[in-house]
Amino acid sequence: MRVTPEVMARYEAVIGLEVHAQLDTVTKAFCGCSTNFGDAPNSNTCPVCLGLPGALPVLNKRALELAMRASLAINCTIQERSRFARKNYFYPDLPKGYQISMYELPLATGGWIDIDVEGEKKRIGVTRLHMEDDAGKSLHEGFADSDRWSYIDFNRCGVPLIEIVSEPDLRAPAEAYAYLNALKQILEYTEVSDCNMEEGSLRCDANVSVRPRGAPKFGIKAEVKNLNSFRYLSHALEYEIERQIGVLESGGTMVQETRLWNVAAGRTEPMRSKEFAHDYRYFPDPDLLPVAVSAVQIEQARKAMPELPDAKTARFLHDYGITPYDAGVLTATRALGDYFEAVVRAGAPAKPAANWVAGELLRRLKDAGQDILACPLPAAALAELIVKVENDEITAASGKKVFAKMFETGKSAADVIAAEGFSQISDAGAIERIAREVVKKNPDNVAKFKSGNEGVFKFFVGQVMRETRGQANPQLVNEVVKRILSE
Repeated sequence: MRVTPEVMARYEAVIGLEVHAQLDTVTKAFCGCSTNFGDAPNSNTCPVCLGLPGALPVLNKRALELAMRASLAINCTIQERSRFARKNYFYPDLPKGYQISMYELPLATGGWIDIDVEGEKKRIGVTRLHMEDDAGKSLHEGFADSDRWSYIDFNRCGVPLIEIVSEPDLRAPAEAYAYLNALKQILEYTEVSDCNMEEGSLRCDANVSVRPRGAPKFGIKAEVKNLNSFRYLSHALEYEIERQIGVLESGGTMVQETRLWNVAAGRTEPMRSKEFAHDYRYFPDPDLLPVAVSAVQIEQARKAMPELPDAKTARFLHDYGITPYDAGVLTATRALGDYFEAVVRAGAPAKPAANWVAGELLRRLKDAGQDILACPLPAAALAELIVKVENDEITAASGKKVFAKMFETGKSAADVIAAEGFSQISDAGAIERIAREVVKKNPDNVAKFKSGNEGVFKFFVGQVMRETRGQANPQLVNEVVKRILSE
């Protein structure tokens, strides 16, 4: 049933997210097989990740280091002792018949992430972070029952993951979106994961329930599985919240279940009744020793921590004097922040550099479908252009044209300016000759100006700039035109 805004307002959503992130390691969690994405199906497998009898797993040290780094970055307390368990369930792409995960003794607990909600900070609790390995991938083709085939690619089996479980502190799809975005940014900054959602490096399950606004008790939740984009997360939560309110308003009863987001239909659909811990028959993995983390290891992980997004934003505001908006844009990714700082180190003033990087450069990259890591314009080359504009060697308008040529050709600012004749005209005599010619051709507008219509002043300035192809010094043009019209 469709629910009116008035009815929706009487309820409150309660949302918690379970985020799985693939750790950025070269090899798998418990064996030496490659984690490379896109290799031929079933080419990166061995007896360990296939769970063959007699094969013994060994924990990847690098995976543990990255999991510890992620734990510290989201303000969790790393436990001195954690333990892997077997999570038993049966699915075609899980050859072992169980997943290696952590249950009652996770790696880290009790953290938080601060998010921005309509200009205000809100702290979202993190219940736990634990390590586990991934399952394989089922591939399906064909539609008719007589011509339908399913295949299994086991390359992902054993790929190292961390699962980050939030507290049920989120109250709206927009908050869930902000939380996932903040977590993704942290994981990318710390180089824990590449967070490539298209390749499955970042996946999200959402637990959502509704309750009458102000009620102390949570409602019965549904888990929405495998939301692999920010847009799908928002749409699925919006649909599910309205669906649950509709069920309650019509006198129905919610049941705890797992649902899938049907992208084509734009709705969540039942998948299975929700499992509980006892359904998985957890027990300590007999082939893996407990994980013991010393205070020395934790301190080493803390010292190796790269600068985090909030710290970088604060530093940009303090050191470069740029606006909060520009600081937010420039620190959206670690690579973009590094590029901006490289432009400043190459000699460009900070504020103009921020304007160029956050404006022209990002716009051009977006139009080209490129990421900052694939930017064809070196930071030093952009700095050279910015310095020429700031020193009035070329106008700002010409600078944008030069920038476009540099981006397309890879040529330096000096080469483009020389080839295209973009040098700024600062010869007062030359500008005056052009201005007098423009004034002579427009006696009617001269009369309007002398009768008190100062708005036509911009017309004369524009005509002079047009005659000089935008290369005349704007300040000088204004001074000369004003003097001529006042004679």
